[in-house]
Amino acid sequence: MEPFILFGIILALGLAFVNGLNDASHSIATVVATRALSPAKAVFLTAICNMLGPFIFTTAVAATIGTAIVTQSALTPASIIVAMGSAIILIVVATQAGIPLSSSNAMIGGLMGAGVAVGGIGAVILPGGETIVHVILFGLAGAIAGALVLAALTASLGADVRLGVVIGAICGGALIIPVLMVAGILKLSGLLVVVLFIFISPILGMVSAFLLDIIITHIFRHSRQHRMKRIFQPLHVLSCLLQAATHGGNDGQNAVGLITALLVASGILASFTVPLWVILAAAIAIGLGTCFGGWQVVEKMAREITKIRPYQGFCAATASSGTLVMETLYGIPVSSTHAINGAIVGVGATRGKDAVQWRVVREMMIAWVITIPLAFVCAFAGFQLFSLILPLIGMA
Repeated sequence: MEPFILFGIILALGLAFVNGLNDASHSIATVVATRALSPAKAVFLTAICNMLGPFIFTTAVAATIGTAIVTQSALTPASIIVAMGSAIILIVVATQAGIPLSSSNAMIGGLMGAGVAVGGIGAVILPGGETIVHVILFGLAGAIAGALVLAALTASLGADVRLGVVIGAICGGALIIPVLMVAGILKLSGLLVVVLFIFISPILGMVSAFLLDIIITHIFRHSRQHRMKRIFQPLHVLSCLLQAATHGGNDGQNAVGLITALLVASGILASFTVPLWVILAAAIAIGLGTCFGGWQVVEKMAREITKIRPYQGFCAATASSGTLVMETLYGIPVSSTHAINGAIVGVGATRGKDAVQWRVVREMMIAWVITIPLAFVCAFAGFQLFSLILPLIGMA
């Protein structure tokens, strides 16, 4: 194996490591906030589940990363390595700043930037016009339906109807897309589905966590807090472990897809078929990264968004896990940050809008939106600089 390709594989495993380093907070945020587990135990168990995730779920996310974002002609060893380097730098900086950045989106933005530097704008695999029209029409229909339902509900309760219309429109427009995907009516893939789920994923987590919290609160409305803690604390731990496994099965597939694409680009593999050793190596790397943890991000997610009780931690972890399972099975490379933070907001909102620190939420949302463009620019500029030294190392 050429040293340049070996360096690329090591870099991909480094990406998996910093993914675990930054994303360690996702699975343990609520379990640490509610003191269901000590930080040390939470990190250790999360690391194990992150390692198991890629083996439990399919490699559909890896295939999306390696084949559905950028054309194969633009996926050269050099472009892949530059994309990974740009993503790693962004993730490390975000970790130090305590910002729960999406490693998946950073990697996708990096691939796009480096791919465009190689093959122009045509290197990005864009959706067809008919697909975009379908998404817009279905989204509008969902938004109208959601606005009408919430308007009627808030009016009957004597609440703010205008607020109900806005929330209903946002939720309806977002939720209709995954519902139609599950029903087989709408088939989405590649860059379009990645961009859509930047917004859909947190709303899915928020709505499902909010509803689950309301249902459990109603069922146990006559129960004392001590009894609810005894019931939901172990359930919360189990749901967080599932959450960690889904994180490993989705975010953990980034490195798998990149290494496989690198092997295809270098001619070592004839087609995009993921070797077992690649899955195992990436799983170990992400598990080790998780063990080191991103405690600044834990603090922001677990304590600054809202205060949660054990049963609410269970609701948030269960809702986000369900969201991530669906997205992983459909091969959608999403950020577990989005789903989990959305779920935390959802359980906090059951106590009223003032129970959520919206300033922190706004900061996170801004980071999510700018991640892909920022990674794109960094990778594009990085490849231009890197191309100056390519002749010196014998690369075209």
